[in-house]
Amino acid sequence: MSAELIKGRTRGGDEWIPSFITDLNQSTCIGCGRCYKVCPRDVFELVDRGEALADDDDDWDDDDDDEMKVMAIANANDCIGCESCYRVCPKQCHSHEQAAA
Repeated sequence: MSAELIKGRTRGGDEWIPSFITDLNQSTCIGCGRCYKVCPRDVFELVDRGEALADDDDDWDDDDDDEMKVMAIANANDCIGCESCYRVCPKQCHSHEQAAA
């Protein structure tokens, strides 16, 4: 028995399957903020690149003076699965997955 995907309909009546955010690759993120601006649900937040990468990589060089900001997923449960963030990202940092009902 296979799980059914969550499905919806567009205004025009076409079937639509939402795909929810599962990950954001901060090592390729350039901190442009496009995903933050386009997200209707405040899923993202801007964080210091050093803090984000230090959490993910034990070999990260803490002495680097890189003060660049990158995006992070702040409220994944608020994602509505529209994938707007992925569409506007110049680096395709976002990963999405369809959820089963």
